Amino acid sequence: MPPQTHGRTAYLPAAATLVVADLHVGWAAASNAGPLLDERADLRERLAAAVAATAPETVVLAGDLLHRFGTPRPRAGGTLRTLAGLIRAAGARPVAVAGNHDGGLTDAWPGPVHDAYRLSDGTVVCHGHEAPATDAERYVCGHVHPALTVEGDKRDCFLWVESGYADRPTLVLPAFSTGAAGVRVEQRDGVDSPLVPSLDTVRPGVVVEGETLWFPRLADLRPHLRRR
Repeated sequence: MPPQTHGRTAYLPAAATLVVADLHVGWAAASNAGPLLDERADLRERLAAAVAATAPETVVLAGDLLHRFGTPRPRAGGTLRTLAGLIRAAGARPVAVAGNHDGGLTDAWPGPVHDAYRLSDGTVVCHGHEAPATDAERYVCGHVHPALTVEGDKRDCFLWVESGYADRPTLVLPAFSTGAAGVRVEQRDGVDSPLVPSLDTVRPGVVVEGETLWFPRLADLRPHLRRR
């Protein structure tokens, strides 16, 4: 069965851990939508809601915490410190895993930065842009920004496969950033992550009003979806 989800996050009860991927802090400042979105408030409110709903002991931010390659702007660093403080104030431990955007993360994150992080239940959380260097009971990652078009609307989604990377259960999270462009998986034969070698085997879990609706395998679903 797929793991528990809350909005765009995943909760692993055996490890009391909430996983969040692809915050892309600084996206608003780098886009024309910046004046329309208080990015810090948006991320803070949605992360606080996920933490309150799951009461984790650990919150792992699974890569691409930052949007800008290289040294982050001061406001982006301030937003990351605000989110880390929010997690600590809720009684949980924040953990940062680096993604391909995070070359400057060590300058902004108030603590160590990991290439991957092993949970107490044997899960390895990584970003997903490169193969993890360690075996695991299951893998959880981001990076892909998966989305699925349902009845003409593009919806962010999870990807889940029982026998995925290294024949282990594998979960790909949607981007937590609402501004990160979603990749329409029904239009593709593959994605740029070694943790998802075949899209045909994955089950999309579409996020609708905070709930996750799990669909059949993409190979079975493709004939019913428009590829346009």
